[in-house]
Amino acid sequence: MARLSNQEGLADWLPSRLAEERPVVTVIGDSILDGWWEGTIERFCREAPAPVVQVQRRDFAPGGAANTAMNLAAMGAQVRFVSLVGEDSGGQELLGRLRSAGVDVQYVVSHPGMTTTTKFRVSSGGQVMLRLDDAATELPAHGLEGVAAAIPHAIADASAVVLCDYGAGALGGPVRSALLGLLAPSNDDGPASLRRDALVVVDAHHPGSWAELKPDLTTPNAQEASRLLGVELPGGAARCPFVEAHAEQLLRASGAAAVVVTLDREGTLTVRSNGANRRLSTHRTWARPQAEKQASGAGDTFVAALTLARAAGLPLTTSVDLGQAAADVVVHRPGTSVCTTDELTRHLSGFADTALTATELAQQVEVHRRDGKRIVLTNGCFDVLHRGHTRYLNQAKQLGDVLVVALNSDSSVKQLKGPDRPVNHEADRAAVIAALSCVDHVTVFDTPTPIPLIELLKPDVYAKGGDYTPEMLAETVAVERWGGTVAILDYVPEHSTTAVLERIRATGDTPES
Repeated sequence: MARLSNQEGLADWLPSRLAEERPVVTVIGDSILDGWWEGTIERFCREAPAPVVQVQRRDFAPGGAANTAMNLAAMGAQVRFVSLVGEDSGGQELLGRLRSAGVDVQYVVSHPGMTTTTKFRVSSGGQVMLRLDDAATELPAHGLEGVAAAIPHAIADASAVVLCDYGAGALGGPVRSALLGLLAPSNDDGPASLRRDALVVVDAHHPGSWAELKPDLTTPNAQEASRLLGVELPGGAARCPFVEAHAEQLLRASGAAAVVVTLDREGTLTVRSNGANRRLSTHRTWARPQAEKQASGAGDTFVAALTLARAAGLPLTTSVDLGQAAADVVVHRPGTSVCTTDELTRHLSGFADTALTATELAQQVEVHRRDGKRIVLTNGCFDVLHRGHTRYLNQAKQLGDVLVVALNSDSSVKQLKGPDRPVNHEADRAAVIAALSCVDHVTVFDTPTPIPLIELLKPDVYAKGGDYTPEMLAETVAVERWGGTVAILDYVPEHSTTAVLERIRATGDTPES
C-alpha cells in the first residue's frame, strides 16, 4: 500500500481505495439492538401526566459493538463479529441485520439464557421522549466460555482487532483472559505493534482496564478520558489544551501507544509518544457539526473509519482525519446509522472546487465577524501536503475561530519554487486543504504577496510559518493597520515539501505520520 501510506491529505479517491484493500477486521464486544420508535403526540394519558405517543414508525439498527462492525463493513472491510446474544427476537433481529450487511457472524454465540440488550427510544417531532432499556443483569458463564473459545479462530490472520467494551460484560471473565493471552505483549522489548500481527484498538468505557494489553490505539470520549485521568475535563474550548497538558498521564494510564480523545463538537485530539526519545506529539481535528437529530453511534463510525484506514497502512494523522470525516457524515442523521464508502466519497468530493473568490470570501468573513468570530488568515503553496503542513494549520486554527487559507496560484508557485512546481494543480491543492477539519475557507491568490487579500479581509490574526520575525514580513504593516496581529508558528524544516520530494525521488517513500 505504498501509495496510500504516502498521502497526508484526504482525497475523494481514498475511500474506494480503502474498500479495495478489504482488510480483515475482527470486532469483539457488547452487542446492542437500537430501537427507534417515532410517533405523534395529541393528548395526555388519563392515568398520569404523561404524553401518549401514537407510534407510526418502528426502526431497528445494530448498536454498540455491532454498530462498529456495521460501519466497517459499509466502508469495505471484511468483518468478523464476536459477541454474545440471546436466542430471542432481539438477537434474531440483530443477527439478521448484521448478515444482510455482509458481517461474518459465525463467531457470535447465541444463548437461550441470555436477554439481548435492546434500547428503545420513543420520540415525537424530533425529540426523544423516553428510552426503555431491556438488558440481561448477568451474562451466562457458559455463553462467555463459548465466546472465549471462538476468539482464536476469529482473530486469525486479522489485520486489526477492535475491542468494544461498554461494560455490559461480554468481555469479562474467560473472554478477557483469552484476549490477554492472545494479544497482550509477552515482554517489553519494543512497541507492542512489533510483537503481534494485528493492530489492536480499544474502545472502552473504562480504557484503563485494558492497559495490560498495551493497545496500539485507544479512543476514549471526554467522560472516559476523565476516568483515565481521575479528574473532570473542563468544558468547551478549554478541553483540548487540558487533554494535551495531560498527554503523558493518558498514555501511561491507558497503556496505549496512541490515545485519540473524541470531544464531540470540539473534534478530537490525538496524543502519542514518538521515537526512542519518547517525544510527545499531538494532532487535532475539528468537527463540522450539523443540525443534530437524535444522532447515536457517531463515535462507533469514527472508530470504524480510523481502524480501517490504519489497518490499511495510512498514517495515524490521516486515519484520524478520515474518522472525523466519517463521523461528520452520520452525526446529523436521526437514529443509529452507518457511513458507506460512497457516502464518504461524496462527502470528500464536496470539498473539490470549493475555493472561494476574494469577493465570496469577504462576504463569508463578514458574516463570521458579525457573529463575533475571530478570523485567522494564513497563506502558502501547500503543494505536497505533509505533517509539517498539518501541524502548522492546526496551530493556526487554535489562534481564532475561523481559519482561512490562501493558496498561491499555480503561476505564482512556479515563480517561487521553479519550473517543475507545483506538483499538484491549484484546484487539487484547494480540495485537499479544504478537506482538513481545521480549515474553514480556501481561496487562491495570484499577487506577489497576500497584502491585497489582507486589506480586503482585515484578519484578526495573520499566521506565518518559518524562521521569520514579524519585522521581516511585508505583510505586517497591512495586518497591523487594521488592528490585527502577526503570529509566527513552528518551523518544521525536516518536513518541508522539498525534502519530501527529494525522498520520493530517492526511495519512493515518505515519512510516516
